[in-house]
Amino acid sequence: MNNMVKRFRQLKKEDKRAFIPYITAGDPDLEKTKEILEIFANTSADIIELGVPFSDPMADGPVIEEAMERALKNGITIKDILYMVKDFKEVHDIPVVLMGYYNPFFQYGFECLGEDCLKSGVDGILIVDMPPEEAKEMKAALKGKGIASIFLTTPVTDEARIKKIKGVAEGFIYFVSVTGVTGMREELPEEIKEKIKEIKSKTELPVVLGFGISSPDTIKKFYDTCDGFVVGSAIVKKWQEIFMNKLKKEDFINFLERLSSSCHIKDK
Repeated sequence: MNNMVKRFRQLKKEDKRAFIPYITAGDPDLEKTKEILEIFANTSADIIELGVPFSDPMADGPVIEEAMERALKNGITIKDILYMVKDFKEVHDIPVVLMGYYNPFFQYGFECLGEDCLKSGVDGILIVDMPPEEAKEMKAALKGKGIASIFLTTPVTDEARIKKIKGVAEGFIYFVSVTGVTGMREELPEEIKEKIKEIKSKTELPVVLGFGISSPDTIKKFYDTCDGFVVGSAIVKKWQEIFMNKLKKEDFINFLERLSSSCHIKDK
C-alpha cells in the first residue's frame, strides 16, 4: 500500500487534515533545502511537496518562479533532488511528492525516473502540465513501484475530465482553488466547496486543496470540505525572507506550527 494512502487513512480516522508544505528544491541551495525538510518534519508535516525547478513554470506566480530561478542558477538537477530525498527518507517516514513540469521529467526519462524514484523513496509525482491523456508513459514507468501519479483538477474541470482523471489518479487529487497561477490570496471563493464535493462524490481518493492557501483562517474555512491543504507560496516567501534578514527562523517555525495545528485540530 502506498505510504500516502496509509497517511490519509490514519488522518481520516482522527478527523484530521493533511498538512502539505511545499518548497522548491535547491532554493536557495541544497543544504538549506535539507534544513527546511527537517523543519517540516519537526512541525508535523504529513506529506511534503518538493518542487522540481524549471525555467518556464507557467502555473506558478512570481514567488515560486523566482525560487526556481535561484535553484536553476545553482545547477540543481533531478538527480540531486533524488539523492536528497533518499537521505531524508532514511530518517523520516513522511511521504514526499515531486511536483514539477513535464520537460525536466521527460529529459530525465520516465523509465529511469521510475527506477530512481523507487530507490530514493519518492511516494508520488505530480506533473502540472501533463493531462491524463498523455500520462501513459509515466504510468507505465511507475506501475508496481508504489509511486502515486497525482493529477490536478480546477473549478472549471467538467464531468468528463473528472472521469478521465479518476481513471488514472492515485494518492490524492489536487484541487486548484482558482484558475491562474500560484500565490497568496486573502481568501478563496466560497463556491469551490460545491465543486470539491462534486469531485469527492465521484472518487474515493482524498481531495487536497492548493493554490492560495496562506493562513490558518483559510484552512479553517475549508476544513470540512477537503482532506488536506498544500501551502506553497507563503512558505517559499517566508523562507526567502530568512536569508534576507527580514524574518527570524523562530517566527518561520511558529508560522508552520500554526498551519499544522489548523490542519490537525478543528477550529484551531
